[in-house]
Amino acid sequence: MLKTILKPAGLLLAAGLFTLSTQAQIATPQASPAATISQAVGLGKVSVEYSRPSLKGRKMFGAQVPYGKVWRTGANKVTNLILSEDMLVNGQKVAAGTYGLFTIPTATTWTIIISKDANIWGAYEYKAENDVMRFDVKAQKLAKSQEHLTIEFTEFTPAETNVVISWENVAVKFLIKNDPDAKIMAEIEKKMAESDISAATYSAAANYYFDTNRDLNKALTWATKVVEQDQKYWTYFLKAKIAAKVGQCDVATDAATKGLAMAKEAGDDAYILNNQKVLTQCKGK
Repeated sequence: MLKTILKPAGLLLAAGLFTLSTQAQIATPQASPAATISQAVGLGKVSVEYSRPSLKGRKMFGAQVPYGKVWRTGANKVTNLILSEDMLVNGQKVAAGTYGLFTIPTATTWTIIISKDANIWGAYEYKAENDVMRFDVKAQKLAKSQEHLTIEFTEFTPAETNVVISWENVAVKFLIKNDPDAKIMAEIEKKMAESDISAATYSAAANYYFDTNRDLNKALTWATKVVEQDQKYWTYFLKAKIAAKVGQCDVATDAATKGLAMAKEAGDDAYILNNQKVLTQCKGK
């Protein structure tokens, strides 16, 4: 009888302990908070996911992070480099995907490692045979000590960006490029072969030719078609700036004058200034 009574009591105690253990997990902030950064490059996107450790009075490079050893470039899980499409990393093609971003710091140079190992904890399971590529970059001294590990995109253009890793008193960087020109030119050629071409398509093509200094006479033809379909102050400015660049100031002045009047009526200061610049450029020509 005593066994019968104690058995349910034991079950209740076990159940109580299980409940306590499941309720004991209290969410607290991570010591090295997670961060994600993204940057449009070409027609794609580059992202970095990493954890950000702090110095907390410690010496890092050459001590806590030993020289000559593979490092996860952060804390917790290995830092991830994510490419939305094929890109050039340090001049070498890397396929779209998620990669582990490992590094080997030394006092003067760092080895950057792009690895297929994107889901491992730390660098304990790192395997060199899973490297996609590795290359060396120069370590640069920082003028001021930096408390938190920081990865950022700098010196970016529409087609490229530098990835900068900085912490303590050192920074390194490497270049990612994704030149969209071939894709854009193929798309323009495809669109221009269609039977019904919109003002928006003509405008995008004309602007791209203007920005890349291509066949500006063709760009002017397209800009003229834009104005024929859609008389707005911004379309007149498109025609005006291209005409001025090819030296057709009579055409540019006519378009800019019309665009200026419409921009003033709309109260758009930016396009008032834009059209005025074309008129100034062509004054006396």
